[in-house]
Amino acid sequence: MPSPLVSRSVRTGGVLFAVAAAQFVVAMAVVQQRYPGYSLTQNYISDLGGAHSPWALVFDGSVILLGVLTVAAAFLAWNAFDARPSRAWGLLFLMVAGFGAIGVGVFPETTPVLAGGAHVLASDVAFLGAGFAFVVLSFAMRNPPHWRYSSSYTLLTGLVVLAAIGLFLSGTYVGLGPGGTERLIVAPVLLWGLVEGVHLAALPRYAPGLVRRAPS
Repeated sequence: MPSPLVSRSVRTGGVLFAVAAAQFVVAMAVVQQRYPGYSLTQNYISDLGGAHSPWALVFDGSVILLGVLTVAAAFLAWNAFDARPSRAWGLLFLMVAGFGAIGVGVFPETTPVLAGGAHVLASDVAFLGAGFAFVVLSFAMRNPPHWRYSSSYTLLTGLVVLAAIGLFLSGTYVGLGPGGTERLIVAPVLLWGLVEGVHLAALPRYAPGLVRRAPS
């Protein structure tokens, strides 16, 4: 008799992870095309949502949607991970990153001084939350068979994101400029959302016995 592999809510969470990333990638591509003289290396990503961006509302709405869908997806995907403390902490960090993304859209970079500070804080929360989330979540992905190689991929993603954050915050742009270095942070996060979101969404609901390791 087959036993549950993942619940319907887990697969729904996977869909939301993928949709969150995909719609933000599309929004960035479209708004970049509408921004005169925009440079992928010299302009920050958040410039797309500032006062000089003709389609700022599209970008700001998209990043808010990214955050909302990420929070919802992390909640729904709870049972996809091994029952250990790293699951709770990792998904909490991912939700924090989602709330940070919401803040990025609510407080665009060219708003008044107080809101501008809120924008920087929200960006840092989104970046750091995602980086720590992947590192911690990788430990909750070692046992369930449906993750297989995803644990190593997730850990690598988190380490790359945290390393890129270090470069970005220190002003070490390694020839990529501020915009290119910022994209070293964001691109792996979006790619993870697409890859693992599709993976979760495509999982069969039932499979031969799933044995979970006891919490440690």
